[in-house]
Amino acid sequence: MILSFESLEQKIGYQFNDPDLLTAAMTHSSYVNETGADRSACNERIEFLGDAVLELVSSDWLYSQFPDRPEGELTRMRVAVVCEQALFQKAQRISLSDYIRMGSGNMKRGDQSLPSVVSDALEALIGAIYLDGGLKAAEQFIRSFILNGSADDLFVEDSKTMLQEMVQKAGTGDVRYKMIGSSGPDHDKVFTMAVVINGKTYESGTGRTKKAAGQQAAKRTIERLEKSREL
Repeated sequence: MILSFESLEQKIGYQFNDPDLLTAAMTHSSYVNETGADRSACNERIEFLGDAVLELVSSDWLYSQFPDRPEGELTRMRVAVVCEQALFQKAQRISLSDYIRMGSGNMKRGDQSLPSVVSDALEALIGAIYLDGGLKAAEQFIRSFILNGSADDLFVEDSKTMLQEMVQKAGTGDVRYKMIGSSGPDHDKVFTMAVVINGKTYESGTGRTKKAAGQQAAKRTIERLEKSREL
């Protein structure tokens, strides 16, 4: 069941002057294919625009947050902020998948909850806000719902995704994580995880959960690779 777009406007704190833009942003191509509507009625073009606006705003934000970071590191940090998984997590906080219109077959398969679909819809929403209210309105939404944490937190939270993309770009194999130790009582354990790329062990990290330890290991590995160019 698709929720009313009015409730989405309430969640994001923005009311559209042109409701058709919001409708288009939340319309998947499978919906227009099934209904025979014009292809321009789906969110693909608006997503293209929203992606560019998101990149501009996030670049400006990171540039201001980290005046001493080099271009290469800022680029990787931006990737972490705007990658599919990061956007999917942000979109889940406003239950964006509940507003996406899809073809009936896709809906039955639950495709409206796929990370790729939801992240695309979030970028389309940004594009729709930009078209409706201009850059200032889009920037306010992005800062409130996507860049709503410290840049360091955003960078660390998605270190695994950043490392995976670095390795894929270099074509050197998959990234794996292995637990190499744990300590402490069951109620207060500390885990140690290590990064393994193409059979070679890189950096390790510790944390109260395996996920946190893996994120730290990934961040340390990224820092090592940036200096050593081992990939």
